[in-house]
Amino acid sequence: MSVRGYEVPADLQKVASDPDPSFYRMVEYYYHYAVSVCEPALVEYLKKHTHMSDKKRQQRVSGILKVMGSCNSSLQFEYPLQRKNGEYQIIEAYRSQHSVHRLPCKGGIRFSTAVDLSEVKALAALMTYKNACSNIPFGGSKGGICIDPKNFSVAELQRITRRYTLELAKKNYIGAGIDVPAPDVNTSGREMSWIVDTYIKTLGYNDLNAAACVTGKPINGGGIHGRVPATGRGVFMTISVFIHDEYFMKLISLEPGFKNKTAVVEGFGNVGSYAAVYLQQEGVKIIGVLEYDCTLCNNDGIDIKGLQKYKHDNKGSAKGFPGAKECNKDIILSKYDILVVAAMEKTLTADIAKSLQCKIVAEGANGPTVPAADKVLQGKNILVLPDLLANAGGVTVSYFEFLKNLNHVSFGKLSIKFWRDSNTALLDSVEKSLKASKIDARIAPTPMFQSMMSGASEKHIVNSGLEYSMTKACHNVMRACKEHKLGVDLRTSAYITAIEKIFTTYDEQGLAF
Repeated sequence: MSVRGYEVPADLQKVASDPDPSFYRMVEYYYHYAVSVCEPALVEYLKKHTHMSDKKRQQRVSGILKVMGSCNSSLQFEYPLQRKNGEYQIIEAYRSQHSVHRLPCKGGIRFSTAVDLSEVKALAALMTYKNACSNIPFGGSKGGICIDPKNFSVAELQRITRRYTLELAKKNYIGAGIDVPAPDVNTSGREMSWIVDTYIKTLGYNDLNAAACVTGKPINGGGIHGRVPATGRGVFMTISVFIHDEYFMKLISLEPGFKNKTAVVEGFGNVGSYAAVYLQQEGVKIIGVLEYDCTLCNNDGIDIKGLQKYKHDNKGSAKGFPGAKECNKDIILSKYDILVVAAMEKTLTADIAKSLQCKIVAEGANGPTVPAADKVLQGKNILVLPDLLANAGGVTVSYFEFLKNLNHVSFGKLSIKFWRDSNTALLDSVEKSLKASKIDARIAPTPMFQSMMSGASEKHIVNSGLEYSMTKACHNVMRACKEHKLGVDLRTSAYITAIEKIFTTYDEQGLAF
């Protein structure tokens, strides 16, 4: 592997124009393309090792990049399930650990018929780069079970999940210091509760930190406030940072700020619905919502909170929701400002990209844009907020939950009464001082101060920590974009940000025995 003048491997170059590449090849391509941009800076970085010759530096860069681009290990296994009707079915399951430069590894578990080894490896690689880009000290992993959960009863799903956990535990693929799963497509706190219960009652029974073996748990089971809306909130925060940045808004000829902005949301699940709620709260008019089985639009804007509640109450699609009319899917091709893509991978193809008229695309899903579409969007000067950055809110709050489980105490719990008593004493002191000066005044807290008198609640801490982390990550990506003169290519900037951090870790800790 030649370091100077690095080029994308020949077998990956065709991915740039492939209308339907494999998900894993997409991620490989994005990684290698970013390497081709930042490789000279990595060689320059190693000049701090004055004892190294130029050849040794090139070999070290080459070696680290090879390790970063490869998948550390993958687990594929099958096990039987006896259905309610007595029939037996073989369940296919997977777990992949892409990088162990930081431990534990971190990544969700999804239930989907699209799950296979290639998809799981691609998602694990994305998690590696996403964690690094967002300053989360985890390696990357991902898991999945190849089923459609709608075809199974709750009891069957529980047996599937518990057996999956046992298989992971036997192979040392789960644990607070090893690999920490989380919810993903078609999984939630319910499945995480089954996993942690199974782990604690088997291999983890003598592990004090066993509850930290997964995140995304219900509050009662060791979860954290703010986790459910975290990914959607992260999408909104990323949009907010960039839409208020004059440099990038000038690049795409869009007035900074949310005022008079319109948006369409593709995929109205957990991520898309919460992103839409937060956008609407800032005054953005949501003119369209795309579902798998229906499309809703309304030029006057859709009541997103009402639509979200309708979906939750009816546990199904948004079809027939009052106040929004059904229309064809061409709403995505109409003229508006922000497109939130929050469904599944590879939903934005080159053909769709050619017809888009929006200014900003926010990737709430993993890998929704194929490389050919990405090039089209760059050519049209559309700012794509990549999945590496935009949907990192979930893993960020998962990290907070992980820390909570290791600390064995809720955030803010120990200091609530202290801060309430301290602030009450402060107000009393001011009131007594005024009365001593013959000023008859009654000091009462303002509504805002009243809400903060007891210090920060867990939810306040989570939301403020998420905002700080997402904002910092956005600024790091902005810096890389400007340093490498990438224009609106934020995806490459995000990968470069991740590569630089992982490269530094490997350089300092070593990568081979």
